[in-house]
Amino acid sequence: MRINALIFPAMTQLDFTGPYEVFGSLPDTEVRVVAPTLEPVVAGHGLRFLPDVALADAPPCDLLFVPGGAGVSAMMQDRVVLEWLRDQAGGARYVTSVCTGALVLGAAGLLKGYRATTHWLSLDLLAEFGAIPEKDRVVTDRNRITGGGVTAGIDFALTVAADVYGSETARGIQLMLEYDPAPPFRGGHPDRAEPALVTAMRRKRAGLQSRRLEEVRRVAAWYCG
Repeated sequence: MRINALIFPAMTQLDFTGPYEVFGSLPDTEVRVVAPTLEPVVAGHGLRFLPDVALADAPPCDLLFVPGGAGVSAMMQDRVVLEWLRDQAGGARYVTSVCTGALVLGAAGLLKGYRATTHWLSLDLLAEFGAIPEKDRVVTDRNRITGGGVTAGIDFALTVAADVYGSETARGIQLMLEYDPAPPFRGGHPDRAEPALVTAMRRKRAGLQSRRLEEVRRVAAWYCG
């Protein structure tokens, strides 16, 4: 299986590196790290990544993958990136994302009429692109597989692994990663967190989410209207 994973400045590195660890463990699989150029890509907290190939030179793939992060604002408005995604998706067996990478797929018109998920703060924005928001940790609708926020990327990638190579392979990878979550606090999702904490986090991110809503609506009017 050939995987093209898009990376971009200000992405959330765990959106990318969590799935990458799983994908890299799959048999007979090549993972290509694709970026707009071959220049180093600086993620949200400063971690640097070196692309394998630039957009213009990326060959077709079986699985197209887009992570999320603050940098999705620029990607949603980059016509070259969106056209590349549409071209790649046309021949891909799977079109996928983690976290707000779903907004980039949406901007490219690739989630219209599909059930999908993303980070809980941005879930309602998917409807602006004609997607059907679902708050599950991983959502599969035909050949679209989307993961929720950040840490859901590992669940997402294991779901892909099971679909492609079977549950035994996926379970073996999960075991070798010792992926057996037991977080020190219960409340990693707004359905289970203390209401006061959820309210505080929403208030803290209100400005960013307001700007993102404006961006999404503008992009939806440009490309999906």
